[in-house]
Amino acid sequence: MKSIARSFVASGHPTVSSVAAEILAMGGNAFDAAVGAGFASAIAEPALTSLGGGGFLLGRTGAGEEILFDFFVDTPGLGRDTDQLVPHFFPVTIRFPGANQDFNVGLGSVAVPGNLKGFLHVHHRLGTLPLARILAPTIRLAREGVTINSSQGYFLSLLRPILTLTGQGRELYQPAGTYLGPGKKLRNTDLALFLENLPGHRGESFYSGEIAYRIARDMEEGDGLLTYDDLASFQVIERKPLAVTTNGSTLLTNPPPSMGGSLIGHGLSRRSSLNPRQGKWNSREHALGVAATLIEMEDIRTRNSPDHSIPESRKRLRTFSRGTTHISVADGFGNVASMTTSNGEGSGYIVPSTGIMLNNMMGEDDLHPEGFHASPPGQRVASMMSPSILLKGDRVRLALGSGGSKRIRSAIVQVLINVLECGMEIEEAVKTPRIHWDGKALQVEPGYGDDVVAALKEHWPVNLWPELDMYFGGVHAVAPGRGGGGDPRRGGAVAVVDHDRLITFP
Repeated sequence: MKSIARSFVASGHPTVSSVAAEILAMGGNAFDAAVGAGFASAIAEPALTSLGGGGFLLGRTGAGEEILFDFFVDTPGLGRDTDQLVPHFFPVTIRFPGANQDFNVGLGSVAVPGNLKGFLHVHHRLGTLPLARILAPTIRLAREGVTINSSQGYFLSLLRPILTLTGQGRELYQPAGTYLGPGKKLRNTDLALFLENLPGHRGESFYSGEIAYRIARDMEEGDGLLTYDDLASFQVIERKPLAVTTNGSTLLTNPPPSMGGSLIGHGLSRRSSLNPRQGKWNSREHALGVAATLIEMEDIRTRNSPDHSIPESRKRLRTFSRGTTHISVADGFGNVASMTTSNGEGSGYIVPSTGIMLNNMMGEDDLHPEGFHASPPGQRVASMMSPSILLKGDRVRLALGSGGSKRIRSAIVQVLINVLECGMEIEEAVKTPRIHWDGKALQVEPGYGDDVVAALKEHWPVNLWPELDMYFGGVHAVAPGRGGGGDPRRGGAVAVVDHDRLITFP
């Protein structure tokens, strides 16, 4: 098929966008590029994602096929009697400039990982290039090293107690006794070797072979919950995307059992039912309307979630808004891919001889409102991740998604409102200041007029932030044929591939 337009990539790291663009320039499609970018993120964004984490990819082909690939994590423990087991599960304190925060890690925090199997499944289902070619850029990066930029350096500094929890972690992130920071190169030769062998076994060793047995043995000896049966039985689920009509457009997003897509759909439906529209951005009417929408979305979440009973005094502002990243790709053949992945903060456990740190999703209180280890094994964990695609008729207008835990829904809704109601181009829509309702106060980024902030304060408590911050999400979006927006809050970067396959960076 002949390419008829430029291709666009938006991700959380320039290297990741460059890898996706390289794959597109080889002749790969959007799904090849998204999968390749997912592998590259594991070395370029190790504090946010991993092949040992989980995620979702929403795809729409040039022929109009629409699929949500669910490869998020499952609860562990199949085939094991855990009634008398006290899991290896403990808090690690992360020290922020303004406060300390505890994250739960250890072998008992590991859920059944899905990213590796998800990437391979998407490639088999919709990719066009051989797997070895897609993996080649990441193998090169893992061997030669990725220079740590300021954004990733900050994330790595925050998670140092987790990333250096084990000897393998210290070898990787603290070589020669010096912890890696901005300007230093992160190399992962074990990951490079694992990826070189991956086309031969296509993940079988990790999920049902030698590596799976090693993981299961380590877990049993160390009081973890993950079993061989968990790994061998994990499946990627193909779902029909949730479709929501709003302002003459249709939003495709993540369906239940995940929560974020439904909440975003409700927020947009509420906005589209308002007539007339509620003013221009940075007007009192607009800000008050957006705030009311966000508050209603949170009210719906708490009414339909067991954590509504948690007193507000115990709900803390999340200083580090979870390790999550997003990639959006639109190729010249009409294919688009929107993929969100996460490793939580990481469990501290690195699978021997792979360089892959497994997730700590069983220790994420946002994902387990009924309490840790309360759900039976083998259940797909619900998530706020919401990779989305906006259609105008039969044409893709926008592909987007975000990291940020509970801020994912508010970040995506506000970017869509900026595009649909305010007529912004995607780069401006992504960079524009945001607000978030945390259950007891409006968190507000700087950039709103004094009169707007005063109007918000007339109705709700307001906490005005000094600068744009990763707390408010990281929306990376592409508009086919038009451009892309990489969120500066999370090191976003856009790459463009022209007809002649020249890679450029706006």
